[in-house]
Amino acid sequence: MAKYLVIVESPAKVKTIKKFLGANYEVLASNGHVRDMPKSQLGFDAANDYEPKYITIRGKGDILAKLRKEVKKAEKIYLATDPDREGEAISWHLYIALKLEDKKVYRITFNEITKNAVKESLKNPREIDMNLVDAQQARRMLDRMVGYRISPLLWTKIKRGLSAGRVQSVALRIICDREEEINAFIPEEYWTLDAALNIKGEKKPLIAKYYGAADKKAEISSKEEMEQLLKELEHASFTVADIKKGERVKKAPLPFTTSTLQQEASKVLNFSTQKTMRLAQQLYEGVELKGQGTVGIITYLRTDSTRVSDEAVAVSKEYIVKNYGAEYAAETVLEKKKEQKIQDAHEAIRPTDISNTPADIKESLSRDQFRLYQLIWKRFTASRMTPAKYETTSVKIDADKHRFTVAASKLVFEGFMSVYKEADDEKAEPNTLIKDITQDTKLTLEALDPRQHFTQPPAHYTEASLVRALEELGIGRPSTYSPTITTIIARRYVIKEEKNLYVSELGEVVNNMMKDAFPSIVDVNFTANLEALLDKVEDGAISWKTVVANFYPDLDEAVKKAEKELDEVEIADEVSDEICDVCGRNMVIKYGPHGKFLACPGFPECRSTKPYFEKIGVACPKCGKEIVIRKTKKGRKYYGCEAIPECDFMVWQKPSKEKCERCGGIMLIKGNKLVCADEQCGFVKKIESAQ
Repeated sequence: MAKYLVIVESPAKVKTIKKFLGANYEVLASNGHVRDMPKSQLGFDAANDYEPKYITIRGKGDILAKLRKEVKKAEKIYLATDPDREGEAISWHLYIALKLEDKKVYRITFNEITKNAVKESLKNPREIDMNLVDAQQARRMLDRMVGYRISPLLWTKIKRGLSAGRVQSVALRIICDREEEINAFIPEEYWTLDAALNIKGEKKPLIAKYYGAADKKAEISSKEEMEQLLKELEHASFTVADIKKGERVKKAPLPFTTSTLQQEASKVLNFSTQKTMRLAQQLYEGVELKGQGTVGIITYLRTDSTRVSDEAVAVSKEYIVKNYGAEYAAETVLEKKKEQKIQDAHEAIRPTDISNTPADIKESLSRDQFRLYQLIWKRFTASRMTPAKYETTSVKIDADKHRFTVAASKLVFEGFMSVYKEADDEKAEPNTLIKDITQDTKLTLEALDPRQHFTQPPAHYTEASLVRALEELGIGRPSTYSPTITTIIARRYVIKEEKNLYVSELGEVVNNMMKDAFPSIVDVNFTANLEALLDKVEDGAISWKTVVANFYPDLDEAVKKAEKELDEVEIADEVSDEICDVCGRNMVIKYGPHGKFLACPGFPECRSTKPYFEKIGVACPKCGKEIVIRKTKKGRKYYGCEAIPECDFMVWQKPSKEKCERCGGIMLIKGNKLVCADEQCGFVKKIESAQ
């Protein structure tokens, strides 16, 4: 009979850990949390020092009954939930729910599910860390306060089924702010000039880029400036003014954190954050490897530290020396600078055994598991290797008073790049070294290549760039990035087209309401400061109830104020000119989960509906019919002719009633300016009156 009981979170870990521990141990899973605040109420008593109320989660009764039965038999109980705040809280809830006060109870954690790590954790048990539990309780209550108090207001004001969230509302605001930046962006013209120069004996010409004068860089901002420059260069002779040779090193990348793994998997593998985390969880919990049985092949997947254990450092160095050579093994390796918000409890994400190469275990993994494991393995191996070295050549070429430059490089030692190249490196065009060029080399001009360009607006957020922004701003934690993005897409606040994230009409309405009624909730700095306070709770520097008690009264006051103001606003259905095809009544404008639509006011007797296209009072420049607000299949807003598909006119920015003074074309509203839709025209004027 088993003497010891080990309780883990996930059933997927049971088989793996049981194999490591043998017959004296019984291993069971709690299937995540067993207790939570009730769904039907706020779940805490503000008048009684914010004491939370916990109940058994529906469906967990049988699991707890089975665990209680095993608890009675066991001499010792080991709580082996995940090594983070959430895992610590689950252990504490198990301790309460299973009434373990009179039992020998130990908290154990391991960063990887391997035999050595699990057995080592049993040698170093500890008590439940109540600071970690309190940090989780505070986060849970703050999230619940925002969700349970503000969501009903969204139902009243906009549509039932919507939700607000402490982190998700800030993420939505970040995306909305970027959308406003893009819409207000006005392109600026600029030109570049390349000179193709022939060198005797070389088949390909040398391409030199215009720099400016010898002592000052110059920008070319108009066609007139370019024409003047070309005139000045028409009879100029090109001579080599200076040559510099040097060496450049490219440092090895840091091993993955949760954030950087999600970003790179998005860029390289086109995985959503949700998919990346699901696959990483599988690799962490254990896969069946031929000849090894079930084993966890990566370390814990929720971390913002780049630290690596001394044992892993030694093993990886030995592996690199053996398989690549001593010159490829790094002596010292850089780590991410520790900032206030880094939780250094876990290592970076790495393979549990570097000798399990992707090629060796490919047959044991699904296609996507293999691709993610290969990314993690290569990144970690590269992080323990020496920098790549380039030989560089920089040439300055003078043409009368003007200067051109050429920069080239050649990889002379691959270092870590023999194993791993980042997504951005893969896209970069390889440079080759300039051969046989001296200050006496004769250059003859073959051609000048002037090109017109326009500055580009900031890029729309992708899942990868949003994760990076959330991390840099200190909003959320490694465990929250993926569920936050998943939620705002699921709620249809944000639309994902290809990789880009666009705000839907519904998202704009929700964001505007949150900014008006709850500015602090969607304030980036306020949310980041809350995260810092939660870190202090974890460190034991501040009481979790102090954080909650300082937050709730202001929220409560804001909600009551908003409720009062909302009660004064009568949200009536707007009657349209559109006639119902079924019963002949004037249809009304309704708001659904996908935005506005037309519905018969005779509902439920008449259920007729139609798409609603809002006219903006501007004529289509192609056919003269009305321009209306439309949406793509996924819900992204644009402005198009009401006669689509017969007429193909469409733009992303709102057209103005004013015509371009220079070319007579259509003008677009961008922030406080009107901009000609034709970039080649480029006419811009300030808006003097409301459009």
